[in-house]
Amino acid sequence: MLPQRVATAVIGVPAILAVIWAGGAWFSVVLGILLFIAALEFYAAVAPAPTNATLLENPLAAVSPVRLPRLLNQRPLGLMGAAFIALLVAASHHGGDWWAGALALAVVFPFLWLILRGDRERALPDWIHSVGGVLYIGWLGSHLVFLRHLDNGQDWVYLAVFATFANDTSAYFVGGAIGRTKLVPRISPGKTVEGALGGILFGALGLVALNYGLGLRVDVWPLIPLTVLVPVAAQLGDLAESLVKRGTGVKDAGVLVPGHGGILDRLDSVLFVVPVVYYYAWFVIEVGVG
Repeated sequence: MLPQRVATAVIGVPAILAVIWAGGAWFSVVLGILLFIAALEFYAAVAPAPTNATLLENPLAAVSPVRLPRLLNQRPLGLMGAAFIALLVAASHHGGDWWAGALALAVVFPFLWLILRGDRERALPDWIHSVGGVLYIGWLGSHLVFLRHLDNGQDWVYLAVFATFANDTSAYFVGGAIGRTKLVPRISPGKTVEGALGGILFGALGLVALNYGLGLRVDVWPLIPLTVLVPVAAQLGDLAESLVKRGTGVKDAGVLVPGHGGILDRLDSVLFVVPVVYYYAWFVIEVGVG
């Protein structure tokens, strides 16, 4: 698995750097595509479509002449939720009012399908699955666009993303080297207390290095809470996705990222970190919009 992780980093890191540097519409489009795929992974896990495909239960499989991978076996509400997540990203590119409107549509519109379907027994859990995915992946993830729009937004996104990667990578290596005490074995059997502490320590050091290396120059006292909040948020994001996967009996959300699993497996920590960094930068450090 380690060679796969290294190969993924060699290819992925330059691509991430380039997309963040480009900003603007390019950044929003790429993010929208990634979150759309992550949403399909989520819905395929939490609300899988039945194998006996019909237009009402699995529309893509019903019209496909070949057997589809798990990612594309989707109920209509899964496809709808993924589409609304992409819409949330596009709306956030145009501002908070558009973003709020898109979120309102994503919450209300599934009711139209559920009312037309008329299945009272499944209506509530199906709506919860649909809206839960929108909030978890779309609402949290679209904060990347808002973070990119701040003054020095490019550097703020670099800080959030790569401080998260520092946490994840160090937790993986420290846990593999000296991890003995299970952290939460019922949720994530492979994670250890030692790995978590190593991730928090090196994630904090990585954030400090990025702060000064990127030229953000956040003062020491506002920086200290952030060095705690970011690694802790990263750990919670990882555990949150593990909770979803264990609850659905899925080992990995997908297979598109060698050595990691799926897109959601790679973004799980980032989804929790980015809103923390955005609101901290906005309210505490008082960074303006660029």
